[in-house]
Amino acid sequence: MPVVSSSTAGWDAGWPWDAESNSDSQAVVAALQQSPLDSFSTLCKVWKMTSAPALRPTLWRTCRVLANRTRLQLFGLLVQQAPQTVSELALRLELALPVASQYLRALEARGMLTSLRVGRRVDYRPSAVQAESAHELVVALRSAFQRGASPIESLFRLSTAFTHPRRIELFRALQTKACSLSELRTATGISVQALQRHLGKLEARGFVACRLGIYSATTPAEGFGRALARLAAG
Repeated sequence: MPVVSSSTAGWDAGWPWDAESNSDSQAVVAALQQSPLDSFSTLCKVWKMTSAPALRPTLWRTCRVLANRTRLQLFGLLVQQAPQTVSELALRLELALPVASQYLRALEARGMLTSLRVGRRVDYRPSAVQAESAHELVVALRSAFQRGASPIESLFRLSTAFTHPRRIELFRALQTKACSLSELRTATGISVQALQRHLGKLEARGFVACRLGIYSATTPAEGFGRALARLAAG
């Protein structure tokens, strides 16, 4: 009987914890060293603070997976014809089987693909699950590949805009109001050198505009860029 893979249950499946999660685990260890009553109280506080955020998608991690031309090619092949097996996709792109499998699992972990195991064969297809931002990105990617022209370079370039959490933070700040470099420095605590680097990347990809030293958030014309902007804005 076919078994549907459960690896898409969470966007962060298979990924390391963030530094924040690591500090939470240290809090748990410290709590267990207290008296039973104090330990229970501390553990309840840790659980309350960490349980909800752990379920939220992480856009910058998804963008890091998508900011890879080969992974985008794999997704495009599945838009053209689905389902396909790991072997079929590896053959079409002349990839080693372990490499193709790793890339496909990465896309699946971020909610872009789903898999179906039949015996020893694993079939992949673009995700049809209408779950939050994963679905919005899948729809935008499908549309880009279905228009006919090769969209790989455009999708790759747009994906690289939000591969760092600080760029998402900056974009959200500029969604609220246009700011000067010094205002952004005060609001975010990011160094001027890092601000210039991150803003330059966002500007080059159409997510930020600068006029007379004032930065503002903008939205690219491409459908995939619009989807990223909506998700980055929160």
